[in-house]
Amino acid sequence: MTAPAPPAPDAETGGTGDRGRLQRISLRNRVTLLAALSVAGAVALVSLGAFFTVRDSLYEQLDDSLLRRAVEAESGPLIDEPAGLQGVPVAFYTAANLEISVLYPNGAELAPSQRPPSGPLELAVAQGKLPRSIRTDEATNSRIVAVPADNGALVMAQSLGPTKATLAQLSLVLVVIGGAGILLAAAAGTAVASAGLRPVQRLNAATERVALTGDLRPIPVSGDDELARLTTSFNDMLGALAESQERQRRLVADAGHELRTPLTSLRTNLELLMAAAQPGAPALSDQDREEMFEDVRGQITELSALVGDLVELAREDAPQAVHEPVELVDVVERALNRARRRAGPVEFDVRLQPWSMMGDATALERAVLNLLDNAAKWSRDGDTVRVQLYPDGAGSVVLEVADGGPGIAEADRPHVFERFYRSSLARTLPGSGLGLSIVKQVAERHGGSVWAGAAPEGGALLRMVLPGHVG
Repeated sequence: MTAPAPPAPDAETGGTGDRGRLQRISLRNRVTLLAALSVAGAVALVSLGAFFTVRDSLYEQLDDSLLRRAVEAESGPLIDEPAGLQGVPVAFYTAANLEISVLYPNGAELAPSQRPPSGPLELAVAQGKLPRSIRTDEATNSRIVAVPADNGALVMAQSLGPTKATLAQLSLVLVVIGGAGILLAAAAGTAVASAGLRPVQRLNAATERVALTGDLRPIPVSGDDELARLTTSFNDMLGALAESQERQRRLVADAGHELRTPLTSLRTNLELLMAAAQPGAPALSDQDREEMFEDVRGQITELSALVGDLVELAREDAPQAVHEPVELVDVVERALNRARRRAGPVEFDVRLQPWSMMGDATALERAVLNLLDNAAKWSRDGDTVRVQLYPDGAGSVVLEVADGGPGIAEADRPHVFERFYRSSLARTLPGSGLGLSIVKQVAERHGGSVWAGAAPEGGALLRMVLPGHVG
């Protein structure tokens, strides 16, 4: 049987899965772990530095002490050829945990019962080949120095046991202190993480609350650090979401109100036509039937326009970034061609100057067409609608559409761009009350604005201002 192939390495984790395991750890535990690891690294570096510094210092002091005593012993009354090593000095050095001997050039050695180990280095000093020597003998765990004497070399050794015991105690102290520091750092990291992540916990609770209940209330903000700014941004997002929901609610409510009238009228006409078609029912005259069919066609047209405007408004409520070069003159001319086909005997006085911008050509054409249709609707037969496109000298372009109709009452001007708003004069005319609101949304989507006022021709003057540059 063929053994199963090992699992393929994770391309994102380098085949170890460490990143995935780390991501499963909570943020608080990660902060604690990071603090502990950081302190552990710092403690390890400081401890190693302290240990090696103390070790080198102890060994240096030991070497200096051995060399000084060896020189003092070599220059004192220690060596007596007839009697060998004198007893009192030897006893003194022996009591000081030192071993001493005299090594001759021929390799002979004069020493008390315990002699220090000697080797090639010490013999080289005895033969005058080296001025002195110092080394560590691992077999006896001792430090050995040799200095020249009158007839050889004085060899002195001292055990490294006390020094190594001191270093062992120092290592234990450093480990204990380092471990305590790491534990303290972990505790401090936990405390800091708990306090610092409290705003994040509130954000998490708020997002869960929004997901479960749809409650868009803002959460409290405290302080002015990064987390406070994050909380403020989150509250701004909640506010924007609440505003969007309110706009959608108003749009649905207003759309339902506007759709109810044509649908009711359409249903009534269809029911009358169906009742007249029943056997034994009174017959409708050709004129009444034609009027009802014409009324049904008009209501269907109104419904189609209303649905189209609602779709456009819904699309504008969720705008997408558009980065398409647009020649505004071309957009206006295309809208004019469509408006002329629907305007009948109304004339258009067109004055256009080149202008380029980044935007959505389709949406801009729809907005311009709505302005032209609105002007044509209010114009009488034979009237002229003035269409003018010109730069305002401040980095923007102005599109003015003026008609010779009755104009807009001053009280209605602040509201003409609102959804479903219709003045008292407009309520008897066809339309959904959404055309100018689409103009406003398209302008604001492109960083512009709209304005309504009185035209010199006596009618309404509608103005749309857009950014861009001269084409």
